[in-house]
Amino acid sequence: MKQEPAKASRKEERDRPRKGIPGLIDSTVTSTIEDFKAIIDAKLELFRIEMTEKVALVSALVLLLVVLMIGVAYLITTIALLFGELFGHVWLGYLLVSMVFILTFAFFTKIKPNALKNFIHKILLSAND
Repeated sequence: MKQEPAKASRKEERDRPRKGIPGLIDSTVTSTIEDFKAIIDAKLELFRIEMTEKVALVSALVLLLVVLMIGVAYLITTIALLFGELFGHVWLGYLLVSMVFILTFAFFTKIKPNALKNFIHKILLSAND
């Protein structure tokens, strides 16, 4: 029965915060490890944000390329119908549709070049959260 109080007192000594230089060293090491963990977490978050921005840029470029290809396809069809009908009104619809695509392409490349990229970037960030 005398051994139980001795074990209990040793356990109390381990659980108590250390005083003096050993306690200072212990708290310094603990705070340094926590700081390293915080730095690593921050760097991982920054890397994730940078990668989603690059993916958003590539997605915007691919989307703009598709819009340009569709606009060119409609413009070619419109020109073909224009020459086929020679001043008829059938081609007017095709011309307007192709101009919408081409004007959309011009808007996102000349007037607001970052608008589409920022929109896709926000979507990707909200999807990752």
